[in-house]
Formats: sequence, structure tokens, C-alpha cells
Amino acid sequence: MPGSARTMAVLTVSGLVAATAYTVAMGANGWLWFCWVVLALVSVGVWAAARPV
Repeated sequence: MPGSARTMAVLTVSGLVAATAYTVAMGANGWLWFCWVVLALVSVGVWAAARPV
């Protein structure tokens, strides 16, 4: 996995942990989860683009 894809994966997992912790502590926030889904989709795109063909 190239560096940019690995960085995006780490950010996505960190974002998931942060969003889960926020939801547990403060309650659900739809925008937070929407932003995490967008981040996850961007991460998948970066991974797909960085994959050798």
C-alpha cells in the first residue's frame, strides 16, 4: 500500500474512532457521520487509484 493510501486509511480509522467516541459521549450527529462516510469513500478512491494495475 503506497504512502498516501496508508495515510488515508489511518485517517479514516481515526475518524471512525473519533466519531464513535463523540456519539457515545454527546449523542448522534448526522453531519459527523456523513463526513466520515465521505472520508471513507475518498479513502477507497485513493486506494483504488494507487493500486498497481
